[in-house]
Amino acid sequence: MKRQEKADIIGELLDELYPQTPSPLEHQDPYTLLVAVLLSAQSTDKKVNEITPALFGLANTPEKMAVLDVSTIQDCIRQIGLAPTKAKNIHRMAEQLLERHEGQVPCDMEALEGLAGVGHKTASVVLSQAFDIPTFPVDTHIHRLAGRWGLSKAKNVTQTEKDLKAVFPKDSWKRRHLQIIFFGREYCPARNHDIAECPICNWIA
Repeated sequence: MKRQEKADIIGELLDELYPQTPSPLEHQDPYTLLVAVLLSAQSTDKKVNEITPALFGLANTPEKMAVLDVSTIQDCIRQIGLAPTKAKNIHRMAEQLLERHEGQVPCDMEALEGLAGVGHKTASVVLSQAFDIPTFPVDTHIHRLAGRWGLSKAKNVTQTEKDLKAVFPKDSWKRRHLQIIFFGREYCPARNHDIAECPICNWIA
């Protein structure tokens, strides 16, 4: 089966399984989403959602975050991985938003990637979910499933993103990114994966 045919069938199945694609990270606005996505690196959305209420209770704007001590931020997020580095980045990012963007989260890839702790994937998620700009964020999980399903042979997430953008319609990228994440958690885990029980892998195999 050709790659495009696979992608079309997979897209139809994902739309049936996940007609609604709410953001898995709880947030109120572009800024709180940006912080939550930054925190989610090498952590789980569930854990991030557990710790952000306390953090946002203290500081839910760049103005409030910039005046906190880094140690205070770190204390709020200490339960997640890389907390010391993330605390420094969140504090510096708040300062940069005030210095460069009048306290507003920019809706521009290059500007977002110029902020402390913000990589391409984080910037892509923010553009997609906060500003409805078509992007296809690819993390290690989506990279793994794209390879498992034969949609990409790429060795890195950058090329996988290009491959997935080529086979899925642009107007589906926002929901498709989330659908693949949801599917991976429910049916297609990295370990102890049962092909017979996976609605996609069982026919691809």
